[in-house]
Amino acid sequence: MKISILILTILLISCKNQNTLPDPLEAGWNNEAVCEVVEDNDNLRVLKCTFAPNVGHEKHYHNPHFGFTLAGSKFRIKDTTGTREVNVPTGYSFSNAEISTHEVLNIGDSTAVFLIMEYK
Repeated sequence: MKISILILTILLISCKNQNTLPDPLEAGWNNEAVCEVVEDNDNLRVLKCTFAPNVGHEKHYHNPHFGFTLAGSKFRIKDTTGTREVNVPTGYSFSNAEISTHEVLNIGDSTAVFLIMEYK
């Protein structure tokens, strides 16, 4: 019985998210928040994230999520694949079924706004 409890405890600890990075709501830019909660319930958390020109999002993680671009701009994105510059158009959607990490900077000349829907 003691071995079963020990194994169960180890499994629970190892399955817990060990990410030391902030999540998108906790992360900001120059100590300023860039995301706000639009909805938070048992199944979903929806964030609205706004990036004026030259404003970014410090390195952070995302749980599995779906995103939609309300207003686009040009971004410099740094993630596990490297650094790239991307034009993100208004109306663009994206998703990731796994936990991911990145940092971004709006290098365009317009304010970008995203809705990020995180599954719980």
